[in-house]
Amino acid sequence: MKLLVFCFILFNFLTIAFSSKDPDFEGEALVELLRALNDTNYQIRDWNFFLVSPCDSWSHIICRNGSVISLNLASNGFSGTLSPAVCKLKSLVSLELQNNNLSGPLPEYLADMVHLENLNLANNKFNGSIPITWGRLSKLKHLDLSCNDLVGQVPEHLFSVPEFNFTGTGMNCGSRLEEPCASRSPFSVSNSKSRLKIIVIVTSCGVSILLLLGFAYRYHQLRSHKHDVFVDVSGEDDRRISFGHIKRFSWRELQLATDNFSESNVIGQGGFGKVYRGVLGDNTRVAVKRLSDYSPGGEASFQREVLLVSIAVHRNLLRLIGFCTTSSERILVYPYMPNLSVAYHLRDLKPGEIGLDWPTRKRVAFGAAHGLEYLHEHCNPKIIHRDLKASNILLDEDFEAVLADFGLARAADTKLTHVTTQIRGTMGHIAPEYLSTGKATEKTDVFGYGITLLELVTGQRAIDLSRLEEEEDVLLVDHIKKLQKENRLEDIVDKTLEVYDCKEVETIVKVALLCTQSQPEQRPTMAEVVKMLQGVDLSERWTEWKQVEDARSQEFSLTFVWPEDISVDQEAIQLSKAR
Repeated sequence: MKLLVFCFILFNFLTIAFSSKDPDFEGEALVELLRALNDTNYQIRDWNFFLVSPCDSWSHIICRNGSVISLNLASNGFSGTLSPAVCKLKSLVSLELQNNNLSGPLPEYLADMVHLENLNLANNKFNGSIPITWGRLSKLKHLDLSCNDLVGQVPEHLFSVPEFNFTGTGMNCGSRLEEPCASRSPFSVSNSKSRLKIIVIVTSCGVSILLLLGFAYRYHQLRSHKHDVFVDVSGEDDRRISFGHIKRFSWRELQLATDNFSESNVIGQGGFGKVYRGVLGDNTRVAVKRLSDYSPGGEASFQREVLLVSIAVHRNLLRLIGFCTTSSERILVYPYMPNLSVAYHLRDLKPGEIGLDWPTRKRVAFGAAHGLEYLHEHCNPKIIHRDLKASNILLDEDFEAVLADFGLARAADTKLTHVTTQIRGTMGHIAPEYLSTGKATEKTDVFGYGITLLELVTGQRAIDLSRLEEEEDVLLVDHIKKLQKENRLEDIVDKTLEVYDCKEVETIVKVALLCTQSQPEQRPTMAEVVKMLQGVDLSERWTEWKQVEDARSQEFSLTFVWPEDISVDQEAIQLSKAR
């Protein structure tokens, strides 16, 4: 009996795990659909293709088994058209776009949405006739096309839909035809009941699934713990913190995973402590960040950090798996990836290893930009990284950029323009205003991103004392400014790069120099940086920058004060070797 129960639970778990086979595909379709709807009023702000999955946090949608089944975009002031991208939502059951200003003919391709049960396009400006192919919508139960500029004959089969409404159109129905223009049952009430029914069903399924997963996890724990041998440690687990999708590990679990935090498993060390390689009881490889001297704010500060990291869900951000807290320990657990950091591939490769090619470096530049844009624009409260550098950008299995180390991040209250904290970071990456005032803003991250772009192009460190021997600038940004002014592009590019696109290199160098301007208000936002990387508005911003630079009699020189907590060691310091 136990075996049968376990197999049943395992089957449900695998069904859930593999059901969401195309989350990114549907996310792309939704973004394409929104673009065609012409959301000029920016009513939909949280639809971002770079989020992990639309079913995780996107508004106006309902999902089942990882697929979008309901899309409600009614009353949003859209003025565009209905894109064929909607057909990519293969599991869509309900589509509601009423009370907008959508125009164009009713699309024939809606006939391919064979699972559609509810279609509401009322109070728009659709024109023409109803496509005869809509007869393939055999599951349709609710159809509202009222108050549109439609003409012609209503296809006879649509009168068999249980609830329909063709009033306020120029189509043949009512007095001009024997068939009525609306079904007898109240359409709006039925619509609400239908939506409520879907919500109730989805909610019930979700609760059942969670209960099954809980039983499966508990059963697995009881079986595996019978064979574990634990070592006594000081401090007991503090169970007061709980975030739904973040796992709370016990100290003993992490002690076993890291071989009692063996020095042989250390894969990184930074200002907040060491990072260990580990393997959990289910053979999941992890990176365990054991915080040391975590005094600022104590327990409250740790809870805030866990909460901040847990809400930041993006394909270009390091995902937090879980945490552990005792009376004396604060630990964060992340996924482990074998592709290490960007810094490793730029400067620390072992003999025989191949460095990053130009397409990969360009992809890293875009990925890091999207990650920072998400932290600044889409997190509430916004998150400032404060220590962006090549060693804090990890590479996943596909060599996509993943921003790491949010131990230095702080929440920025939306009512404030800056966050004042103790200065932490790495020399050469820190913005001058942050050094002089201790105030970190989004523009502080923009500066660090610009330096990171220069690292990607040149393969060099932000500060290199060896350049003194050649009477060159110690700071990488000053060195590149000089080379760029002299049009020495070939001297800027990493010598290990044999193949690269000169125009793309020039674009990234220009964006980097715009990001590292001395005055923070002159730097672009990360949203603007993403556009400039694509070539949008870059020439105008670059021309303005050149005029300002040419007008100066002397170039701005950064004067550094070396605060106690700033890292001087330029070796790559990594949060982990993987997401």
